[in-house]
Amino acid sequence: MDTNSFKTFSAKPEDINKKWVLVDAEGQTLGRLSSKIASILRGKTKPEFTPHMDTGDNVLVINAEKVKLSGKKLTDKTYFRHTEYPGGERFTTPEEMLEKNPTFLISNAVKGMLPKNKLGRKLLKNLRVYAGPVHPHTAQKAEKITL
Repeated sequence: MDTNSFKTFSAKPEDINKKWVLVDAEGQTLGRLSSKIASILRGKTKPEFTPHMDTGDNVLVINAEKVKLSGKKLTDKTYFRHTEYPGGERFTTPEEMLEKNPTFLISNAVKGMLPKNKLGRKLLKNLRVYAGPVHPHTAQKAEKITL
């Protein structure tokens, strides 16, 4: 058989068709939800996936405040940040973050599952997380999926 007949498909910008996907985070476990969202953002659920291109969909996440964490992670896990001043280490638990900024938990978890380069930063812009059930993207007619 001729080896030239099998060509590896590489998506070009005109081959990519993005759609909007709506995910309800209510009652979902944070890590499992985030890994599926990262896969959709990356485009791995599509047959035209190309590693160096943004072939994924735009993802809307609603009810971020109702996400679950397994075990004692709600109180024992810590998020680290630094104020850039000497002795400026600050630690926050997911319990405190749910009260202050519930969208952080999902966006931070998905960010950690995306590539750490220009493509990863571009893909993260396709994620929109909302604490409650309402979002301003009704005109996009997002397709609701269950994970």
